Amino acid sequence: MTTTTTAPAPADPAATDADLASQPIGYWSGVVHKAVITHLRDAMARVDVTQPQWWTLNRVDVGDHVTREVIVSGLADVADTPHDASRAVDHLLHRGWLGIDAEQRLHLTDEGRAAKARIKELVTGIRARIHDGISDDEYVAALKVLRRMADNVAAATPA
Repeated sequence: MTTTTTAPAPADPAATDADLASQPIGYWSGVVHKAVITHLRDAMARVDVTQPQWWTLNRVDVGDHVTREVIVSGLADVADTPHDASRAVDHLLHRGWLGIDAEQRLHLTDEGRAAKARIKELVTGIRARIHDGISDDEYVAALKVLRRMADNVAAATPA
């Protein structure tokens, strides 16, 4: 097990590279989360779509027997509120991007497939801007560190 002996310091947006090891992960992960989510949602809003709608289009497109309940359950950990996923289904049905059969299974309509392709192009461009100057190896290393920190917290949390 690798541990650090670096003493923690208060969050400092101007911390130098030499001081980053002492910076709090909670602060920096929050800064990144807010910046990325705001940027992504603002870009999606300009084309009249929400992030939960994008997630829903993707889940419906790759799944068999996908119902509203499957979407709501599958997005529970990432949606901002317990109602976001169900509302996304309602909006997409209203727009004609989703259809629903007699067994309550959801499917993409032709309009939904076209919209998903347009949104994927948008999201791909956003991802490229966010990842500018970051190699895939650096990105994977950063995610591995964050995953390990999440696992460490989970292991240290009483049941």
